[in-house]
Amino acid sequence: MGADTAAALFDAEALAALREVCELAPLPVLDDLAGEQARAVLRDTEVLVTGWGCPPLDAAALGAAPRLRAVVHAAGSVRGHITPECWDRGIEVSSAAAANALPVAEYTVAMILLTGKNVLERARSYRAARCAEDWLNTPRTVGNFGRTVGILSASMIGRRVIELLRPYDLRVLLHDPYVSAEEAAALGVRAVGLAELFAASDVVSVHTPLLPATRGLVGAGLLAAMRQDAVLVNTARGAVVDQDALTRAVLDGRIRAVLDVTEPEVLPPGHPLWDCENALITPHLAGSQGNEWGRLAGLAVSEVARWAAGEGFAHPVRRERLAFLA
Repeated sequence: MGADTAAALFDAEALAALREVCELAPLPVLDDLAGEQARAVLRDTEVLVTGWGCPPLDAAALGAAPRLRAVVHAAGSVRGHITPECWDRGIEVSSAAAANALPVAEYTVAMILLTGKNVLERARSYRAARCAEDWLNTPRTVGNFGRTVGILSASMIGRRVIELLRPYDLRVLLHDPYVSAEEAAALGVRAVGLAELFAASDVVSVHTPLLPATRGLVGAGLLAAMRQDAVLVNTARGAVVDQDALTRAVLDGRIRAVLDVTEPEVLPPGHPLWDCENALITPHLAGSQGNEWGRLAGLAVSEVARWAAGEGFAHPVRRERLAFLA
């Protein structure tokens, strides 16, 4: 992983915990897999702990690591560095995606509840007026009692959002073509078609991984079907949503948007959404940051310990499931 990634994820306490369960190669952390130092370390390595910035584990890298048997990724997606050669070699792979899912789900639930009370808009009006609000004239559209929330995809994060929403008086719908009505009912939600999800929800939260089949999935037609003043929350990938169609819908004042991701990832400085009062744009902060990195490091240490004890990974990544993962 990158040196800055290592410094963020693995503080002295985390490194000490890792040393208790394995023989840790001497620092500094490898940020390449081809140099002389990397080859010297890889020659004896059985487990790689990886993170953001890890280069691909291609045939050349694997050729320098004849004893490598497992990769523990202290982050979410493994698409950037786990190659077909890894699977062909029978290398076991683990990911901290489950640990990273929690802060994303927490962010999502917070935004669902805040937008239900129109907190951002009302705070802005309050700052401008600087006088008491006539709260008895609050529109009936404001509030979270009986509000309908649509979850797009029962991904790991989508399922965690559903779990965290259970204590609230909300009606939760789900669209996921791979989840049956019976499984949805077991999750405490109702399975619906894609069009119904957008038409019937007060807020739609996007948790679909970016795959060839999901690029631009949320297009102009679905956005046009949303209720007046409904909210689109996107913490997945910006390209799942048609950015131009979303921009038009938000600028028209028909819907609101909470976007932790966009397409491109940072919108151009002159993009109209920056100054649009109906859009809240955050800098891809929903995932693990700050003290939440400790959860990723802790999971990685736990996985190394399990593997060393012959117990297998608690959070394995399977080759056959890779097509459905972010």
